[in-house]
Amino acid sequence: MLKMNKKNSIYSITTMGLLVAMMIVLTNFLSIQTQFLRISFEFIPQAILGMFFGPLWAGISSVVADVVGTTLFGKAGFFIGFTLNALISGVLYGLFFYKKEITLKNTFICVLLNTLIISLFLTPLWLSIMYHVPFFNMGLWVPRIIKAVAMLFIQTGSIMFFGKALPLKMLASRYMAKG
Repeated sequence: MLKMNKKNSIYSITTMGLLVAMMIVLTNFLSIQTQFLRISFEFIPQAILGMFFGPLWAGISSVVADVVGTTLFGKAGFFIGFTLNALISGVLYGLFFYKKEITLKNTFICVLLNTLIISLFLTPLWLSIMYHVPFFNMGLWVPRIIKAVAMLFIQTGSIMFFGKALPLKMLASRYMAKG
């Protein structure tokens, strides 16, 4: 799977832990959240996990962040569907960014897929199951679509910024596992 020496594995685990902690904080404390809608910047550390560690570890780390965050700070209780969302999102970031150049096209397609799959299909499905609200309730869809369109550009720009501005390639080559 991953070939790591002791130094790389310590840095990798520490980095994953810090990024997972950032995801938990951004999701639970630095987000705008209602029962049916959440605006958060957890995608930034999640995308960095994908850039550094690839789809497998970004997915696993995202699941850990979801389970720990929900267990410690969850407002609505644990629901496996949202954990599946976290897994899919982490895997997508890993597939698009691991060992790849961060381009506008790649970033936009990744964010668009995340938006379509997670924000506009799975999350409304889970909410309709949890709260017994009709899936096509327009009262839920109008704010969700507005949020999705706005966040599509915010996420794309933010990931491009962090992917280009931070010395991610240097950090990845210096501390992360080769494999």
